[in-house]
Formats: sequence, C-alpha cells, structure tokens
Amino acid sequence: MSANLARLVTEAAERQPEHPALKLDDAVVSYAQLDGASAHVAGMVAAKGVEPGDRVGIMLPNVPYFAVAYYGILRAGGVVVPMNVLLKGREVTFYLRDPEAKVLFAWHGFEEAARQGAEEAGAELIVVKPGEFEHLVGEAAPVTELAERDGSDTAVILYTSGTTGTPKGAELTHDNLFKNCDVSVRTLFEGSERDVILGALPLFHSFGQTCGLNAAMRVGAVLSMIPRFDAGKALEIIERDKVTIFEGVPTMYHALLNHPDRDKYDLSCLRLCVSGGAALPVEIMREFEEVFRVKILEGYGLSETAPVASFNHPDMERKPGSIGVPIAGVEMKLVDGEDNDVPQGEVGEIAIRGHNVMKGYWRRPDATEEVMRGGWFHSGDMAQVDEDGYFFIVDRKKDMIIRGGYNVYPREIEEVLYEHPAVSEAAVIGVPDDSLGEEVGAAVVLKADQQASADDIRAFVKERVAAYKYPRRIWFLDELPKTATGKILKREITVPEQAAR
Repeated sequence: MSANLARLVTEAAERQPEHPALKLDDAVVSYAQLDGASAHVAGMVAAKGVEPGDRVGIMLPNVPYFAVAYYGILRAGGVVVPMNVLLKGREVTFYLRDPEAKVLFAWHGFEEAARQGAEEAGAELIVVKPGEFEHLVGEAAPVTELAERDGSDTAVILYTSGTTGTPKGAELTHDNLFKNCDVSVRTLFEGSERDVILGALPLFHSFGQTCGLNAAMRVGAVLSMIPRFDAGKALEIIERDKVTIFEGVPTMYHALLNHPDRDKYDLSCLRLCVSGGAALPVEIMREFEEVFRVKILEGYGLSETAPVASFNHPDMERKPGSIGVPIAGVEMKLVDGEDNDVPQGEVGEIAIRGHNVMKGYWRRPDATEEVMRGGWFHSGDMAQVDEDGYFFIVDRKKDMIIRGGYNVYPREIEEVLYEHPAVSEAAVIGVPDDSLGEEVGAAVVLKADQQASADDIRAFVKERVAAYKYPRRIWFLDELPKTATGKILKREITVPEQAAR
C-alpha cells in the first residue's frame, strides 16, 4: 500500500463520504467532494508535466481550495511547497526558484506578486478564483489512484522563517506528517469524527497543517476555516459551528481573552484548547481557563519536527508553563555546547530524534549536518527538565541576553511582566550597552483601560527577580510586530533612542 499522505482523504471519503470535511461560513465541502476535487487537481498537475517528486507551490489562504490543491498535488506524487500569501514578488521568486517548483497555485487576491515570482522562477501560474477555478479543475481528467510513494519520500518542503539569513526548506516525509498528525489527533486530542476543529492557524504553517488540516482528515472531523484570524470572528464561529477543539498561538488566546464582546458568546461546546508556536505566558493560560472554563494543553515543536515533539498529555499531570513530555515515538534530551548531556535542573539546548524529524534541509547538506549532529536534531531552544521529565522552555538560544557575564532568559522576565495588571503584551530583548555588553530592555503594550509608567513596571519586576535580570530600559508601544502566524517578531522591535541611551 502506498504511504502517500493523500490517503488521509481517500480513506475518510470511503468511511463517510457525505460527512462534512471543510466549512467556510456557509460553504460546506463533504469528504466525497474533497476526494473528487483533489483527484481532478492530480490530473491537472500531471497534465502540466508534474511527475512524482516534482515540487508545486501553494500560495492560498485558509479556504477549502487549499486542501483541494494540497491533497491533489500529493495524490499525483508531487511535493507541496506551502507559501505565505503575504509574500512579495521577489520573495515568491525565491520560494519557487530554490525548490525548482514547476507550478504555483495562487489566490486571485495576490495574483500580482504571484505572477511576478512565477515568471521570474519559470513556474506556471494557476490562479485560484472562486467560480473560475472549479471550471478549470473540472476540465482535467481525474486521477483516482494515489501515486506510489514511500514513507521516506518527501511530501512537503516547509521553509523556515529565515530569522538568520536565507530561509531553509525543511523536507518533511509522508511518514513524518502522517505519524505526527496521527499521534496528535488520536492520542493527544482524543479526536473523532464528532469533532469540529477551528482552522484559524495558517495552513501554510506546520502547526495548522498537521494539527488542523491533516489531523481533521485523519479522524474524519470537520475543519471550520477562518481565512485570516480575527478574535470576534473566531468567537462567532466557535459558537455557530459548535467547535470542540481550538488550536492557537499565544497571541490568539490573548486576543480572545481581551475581546470586548467575549461574554456575549457561548463557548461551552469547547472541550479542548491547544497552544503552540511560542511559549504561552502562564498568566494568560490561567485567566483564559478561568473565563472560558476549558483546559489548555501546551505543546512544542518546530517546522523541522513536523511539528509536534512534546505535549502535555491529557491522561497525565499538566504542569502550567511546561511543554510537557515527548510524544510517542519521540525522544528529547538537553545538551551543552559540546553536545554533552546536561544534568536535570540545569539549562541546555533541546535535542530531538524520532519519526517526526525532517529528512534534512533541501539541498543544504552543510546546514543539515550542523543541526543533525550525532543523529539528533538540535532545536536552538534552551530548556530545563524537572524530576518528572517535564520540559520547561527557558528561551531561544539566540534570544538569550548576556548582561555583564550573566545569562538572562527573556521568557522568565516576560512571565513576570504579564503578571502586572496593566500589561497586555510584552517582549524582552537585549539592548547594546558599552559597559555591560547588553542591557535588559522591555517593549510593553498596556491594556486599553490601564495606565502605568516605566518606573512602576520596573519596580514591579525588580521585586520578583534577581537584581541583574530586571529591565532597566522600558518603552511603550501600541502593538508588537507579529508574523502571519501570530508570533511576536522580536527582531523587528526597534529600540527608541531614549531607551538605547
């Protein structure tokens, strides 16, 4: 039997053809319809010369067409290259030229950038416009069989965000993605066809793809989609579609919690919330659970790990602030700079191995060798592990601040800042300092109805952490810069001249 990831759809369609697979407001796509449409897409790309192993780009928002194109490409044996819809022309060129993509499916609203990139990279552009795309797909002869793929063949190339230099393409195999969504939805979410998952996480990102789209298909659940996250819209859909599982990044939880109309919606249908993508401040977790009366389970992973590596399991003790323990079939350990194991309680870099770890970076053997030392994927995340084996993220290796020879982990300070009653959001970064090397700085967003001065906040933190850790430089912003997936972009926070002095 083929290990092709597209079997998620064909098997679900066989079990329950009329059951809804995807929803977008009033539009509903059944499993039989998704199966049929993806078969036509497979025929379409095959007719355009796409052979097993060839790369095809997808530049679509969270709409049913994403799933149709995604599984259609896989069905034909192609490799999917998911792309952020907000990319500019020159960036599109890179994302197509680097993997030598033959075809690009792009949303009509972003056609200009997509066309520029496709022309420069020599890829054929297929514009996805409602009404027209159906006709285009319908003309293609369907390919009902799944292309024969081995579990170790590449299914998806996910480009990392490129915080350090050029983005690298993580090659995720059919086995990586199938096993990761299987463990996630069946073991961790205890999911079934009765579930409705809110598809608010971008599907071009590994979290939304594995834990949203693929997980829903694995158990025959419904994925109710939001093209672009909006807290009010999310509250409305959770109530309307009786959503049972909400998956989000910390900024989404923050937005729902601080929405002025949150109390008008009935969210009693929610049975589980899942957080990932970045560390969830404990204060936000505590308040969210209190307000909405639903448990949040926090997990951890990276694009390179398909993405889930560890999780707070539903049948085990949950420790707020922890990313839990490794999932089934995955090992995690902490290492120092020389790759020696770090004693329990001390800080080290998370290293991972298991069925979830990527094949390597696309045509980047040096980069692959660097992160896969000794057969373990080195994450770049610093953590501690307690006596029960629970991991606690301390910070990104590159985000650590070294103040006068002392290590300061921004996450620890951010947790304290979130406890301040006036603070809505906060990001701690290193500010260059002539005498200390780096000083601790904090960019703070205040709650709309609250006031606080830099001195107030400084004093609050100073009472709660060691003297070398509290932020000497504090400045206020209306909002923090974020990625499309809602992660706070620290590298785009500029330090005001006054704070820099």
